[in-house]
Amino acid sequence: TTQPAEVQDPGETQKPGIPEEVWEGQKGTAEGPTGTHRVQFHTEKKMQLALEASAEENAARMKRKRCEAQSEMCSPADWIRQDDWPVGIRNVGNTCWFSAVIQSLFHLPVFRRLVLNYHLSERILEKCKSHSDKRNIAFMQELRCLFALMVGSTRRFVDPSAAVELLRDAFRTSEAQQDVSEFSHKLLDWLEDAFQLAANGNNPEDKQKNPMVQLFYGTFVTERKHEGKTLHNIEQFGQYPLQVNGFNNLDECLEGAMVEKEIESLHSDHIVTFVQFWCCRWFKKLPPVLTFELSRFEFNTQLGRPEKIHKKLEFPQIVYMDRYLHKNIDQTHERRGEVKKLKEQLALLQQKLECYKNYGSGPTKYPLADMLQFVLEFATTKPTSISPAEDLRPAASSPTPANHPVSEPASKDNRCKSQISSVSSCQRTPIYKPFTQCRHPLDCPPHPAPHSITEEELHFVKTCLQRWRTEVENDINELKASIDKLTQVLEGMYSDNSLCQVPYRLHAVLVHEGQASAGHYWAYIYDHGNKRWMKYNDISITESSWEELERDSFGGMTNASAYCLMYIDDRLPHLITEDTDDETGQVLRGIDSLPPLLRRYVHEDNRWFQQELSEWEEQFCQTAAPQGESTASAEPPSTSSDNIQQTPVKPGVILAIAKARQTFDTEGPEAGLIKAFHEEYSRLYELSQEETTPQEDARLQHALVYFFQNKAPKRIIERTLLEQFTDRNLSFDERAISIMREARAKLRLIKPQDMDMDEYMQWHDDYRLFRTVFVYLLTGLEHYQIREALIYLAHAYETNDGLLRNGEKRGVDKSLIALYRRKCLTALNERASRLFCSGEESKVEEGVAIMDEAVIPCLHLMSRDTALSLEDRDAMESIRSHWCCCLGQDMDDSLQVKLGEFLPRVLDGSADTVVLKDPPKVHVHQAHDLCSRLAAVMESIHNASIVIVK
Repeated sequence: TTQPAEVQDPGETQKPGIPEEVWEGQKGTAEGPTGTHRVQFHTEKKMQLALEASAEENAARMKRKRCEAQSEMCSPADWIRQDDWPVGIRNVGNTCWFSAVIQSLFHLPVFRRLVLNYHLSERILEKCKSHSDKRNIAFMQELRCLFALMVGSTRRFVDPSAAVELLRDAFRTSEAQQDVSEFSHKLLDWLEDAFQLAANGNNPEDKQKNPMVQLFYGTFVTERKHEGKTLHNIEQFGQYPLQVNGFNNLDECLEGAMVEKEIESLHSDHIVTFVQFWCCRWFKKLPPVLTFELSRFEFNTQLGRPEKIHKKLEFPQIVYMDRYLHKNIDQTHERRGEVKKLKEQLALLQQKLECYKNYGSGPTKYPLADMLQFVLEFATTKPTSISPAEDLRPAASSPTPANHPVSEPASKDNRCKSQISSVSSCQRTPIYKPFTQCRHPLDCPPHPAPHSITEEELHFVKTCLQRWRTEVENDINELKASIDKLTQVLEGMYSDNSLCQVPYRLHAVLVHEGQASAGHYWAYIYDHGNKRWMKYNDISITESSWEELERDSFGGMTNASAYCLMYIDDRLPHLITEDTDDETGQVLRGIDSLPPLLRRYVHEDNRWFQQELSEWEEQFCQTAAPQGESTASAEPPSTSSDNIQQTPVKPGVILAIAKARQTFDTEGPEAGLIKAFHEEYSRLYELSQEETTPQEDARLQHALVYFFQNKAPKRIIERTLLEQFTDRNLSFDERAISIMREARAKLRLIKPQDMDMDEYMQWHDDYRLFRTVFVYLLTGLEHYQIREALIYLAHAYETNDGLLRNGEKRGVDKSLIALYRRKCLTALNERASRLFCSGEESKVEEGVAIMDEAVIPCLHLMSRDTALSLEDRDAMESIRSHWCCCLGQDMDDSLQVKLGEFLPRVLDGSADTVVLKDPPKVHVHQAHDLCSRLAAVMESIHNASIVIVK
């Protein structure tokens, strides 16, 4: 057999297909590789290249992490995204803070659009020579990949390792601290710098065009008054810090940050002087996204370590920022003056109330109303004839009654126990509160009473005490009412419309649980579309509520509390609106909202994920299936392209790597890969030249044989074979691992413009359909005597017919499937006729079912085939004639009725619509299995011997 030139010469193979630089690497200077035949490389194209190729690495990372996390196999459903449920982010080692920050930003549609549509012109890229610029571009590239996967991935969670490592590397090389807040600030700084490159300049005007500045940065004005002069200073802010200690809610924090303060400044240039001045802050311009950083960590100088502040701090879902704006300074000053007066009045009232509640000149305080009541009770208690001293004597000489509780003495000395008990009974005489217990129990000792009191004295005391007690209670009630009224007035001081024009709605709450030195982070994010709170905890995403958010975020109860609040301007709907189609105006969801390049990237990653699931299913089936189970397993075919990378590794690849051993050892992994590539290429090409027989079809052995016979484009063939060498299961020795890594590196160098992925996927889809045709055909022949057999064969014919429209070698020999379909149709029709004519009810029903489910739909499909063979037409006529003859036979009236119901459909395929029943789901097995099944079935048919297909 004559081989094509590309098989004979390794240097010629790659020129018409995969670009030459894929095999030779990216050589040359920063301006581009050397050589006249090589494509000029620019940074933008490298970015596109990395986007396309990193899908495979992401898939490998995800599978590796999954294997590390799971000690045994679990259901693939645990790793598949459900509908449009948000995608989680894997914790790759103390990166929960990154997940919380990124999820908060990603679920802000305006920011998500900025990242996904980030673009730098070639002219700007040529100027980016510094390390920081290249690093920021690389970080934006990884963030775009991450966001794209979070939009359209079929995975339940994605891996952020590449972006996180860039952040960590910066701290390893130039920073000493690795604090979470430092990481967060570094992340935002890089984003700002990256967008500044797109703004194309560093002057103040260009910086104002920076989308990050426009979205997240505002300005505040600081006013300083010193010696009668007022100084103004305008500063920019991003995440605005707020103190937690000393405040109860967010408004108090803001008031504390804005209010005037007296500051002492120390100047030490040989002379020590103290300068006093007043300082206050006002927001000059608020950003659309307003972020408050709550200072919940402080350094304890005595212990020499940071500590967390667990104090409770409340915050609202909507905060009005009017009173903190510089433009409202006069109105706010006026309100603050009123508030100050009201607070002074409130403090005075609370002080008076406190005096009533805690009265007394000694160290112990009591409520004044209770004290008056106690005196009244003392005055009205009748004196007894026994003195208190005499009352103690009998108690000391007799046992303590059971109904007189006494304190257990600290000492257990029996000699003085009775004496101590008697004294304790006197000391523990209960004091009865007014309102709750007005009478003494009969079994309790009497209260102290005056030794003597006249009726006149008693009347005078009772009258005064009762009047005073009533006055005190009235005063307390009036104070409480005044305090409530003042509190309501204070709460409503900033609630009128004039100071409620700038509403900010809570978008995200970032929570920390633990201590200052260690802990865990997660985020609560508001789903604006569905009006609900969601909890994002690494890979776990659950629907939440405001009540749960309060419990976890306010602090004070547990060691969990909010450390960052993200509010958005409620007047700007574009912040939360999703992308829409320019022509139709419909909302773009999922992968449709991505730019074309990222869309291809996500498609590629999803393809890797589907392949990974297929591998899992293969391994699970091989592990779980019992011996002797039928190969027609009731499992669904893979929804991916079902390309040739399956587990275990193709034997041809292993053999090719073995043949390349000498080249690998002498020239290295790249040369070893090229040698192995050509060995397998040549073997498969020779295999494609062999003649196809009913017993053997080489196309089942490998997709490349199918591609060769159908003259697929060279780039499709070469990428397919190159992917064969990237199989993750090539880990049986170091040589195979090196070749696998080299193949992956080559695969990453194939740029989007070099490969039409839609065309690539179409070829692999055709090959999957080709194998599906064989599965239907073989399953139908293996189950020849049941009605499902005809359904399998009919589907095989229809699917195969669609393939053959694109080429003679695209499908199976049409006459072969037609032959067995015709034989099965005739046999099933005869069986249905025998059952129907038997007259037994159960058999009649079974015969009618065979006709309705299999025979009649198959007849209809055959009648609509314009290229139907003469043999098939004769078989159809024979079946129709047979049922027509049944009309003249003697049979029960019920049978005549049933015959009259389905006979018109037998005779006329256009009488109504009959849909062929879907066949049971079957698994598209590996090449060796299909080849052996084909040989076994054909042997069984031609030799009339029983063959067990393993």
